[in-house]
Amino acid sequence: MTPDRPAGGSVYLVPIAGLFGAVLMISLVLAGKIVAVGGLTFTAAVIVFPASYLFGDVLTEVYGYASTRAVVWTGFLAQALWILAYWTAAALPPAPFWPHQEAFEAVLGATPRLALAGLTAYLAGEFLNAYALAKLKLRLRGRWLAVRLVASTLIGQGVDSVLFIGLAFGGLYPAADLLALILSVWMLKVAWEILALPLSLPLIGFLKRAEGRDAFDADTDFNPFRLRG
Repeated sequence: MTPDRPAGGSVYLVPIAGLFGAVLMISLVLAGKIVAVGGLTFTAAVIVFPASYLFGDVLTEVYGYASTRAVVWTGFLAQALWILAYWTAAALPPAPFWPHQEAFEAVLGATPRLALAGLTAYLAGEFLNAYALAKLKLRLRGRWLAVRLVASTLIGQGVDSVLFIGLAFGGLYPAADLLALILSVWMLKVAWEILALPLSLPLIGFLKRAEGRDAFDADTDFNPFRLRG
């Protein structure tokens, strides 16, 4: 049994957008921790954040750049709201019997710099990923899906990694360490995309059949600030 299709709408677009938003919110919590495994250094957000690119790929490939643009901006607003809510909660005086204010701030405290870096990198990376995927689809006439997914991730995640780490940690650590961190994070994100291909390719195929959609953005306005067309 399949879900009823909303009049003039899509069955799976809202669930995918919801999962996309959930990944972004989880990443905000994990981004403040830097870990080292097997000689690679990266933020703990790498555990889940690349999934946002998987969902972004699905949105662009099936529903088109315009749908992805709307979801990306919704995710941006959700992250901004989360940050504002946290800062408000942290500023409220703790109850006398609650001794965890410092731990609360240490674990969840996205500083203004970290928050700005994350939001800037998110917007640039997601829009470049969607733009590259849509343009490659036109250029390759819808063929070579796996190659297009990886290529767009190389571009989007590369810019995301440079912007986030540069803006968040520039001047705090030696340049060599920052470069190593950028390369490690970029490699891990791209590897994540490649390893997820056995999931993303069948998922995209299923959605195209179930929704009866396979977007080609031949006449799309790619301006990220325009919410129509």
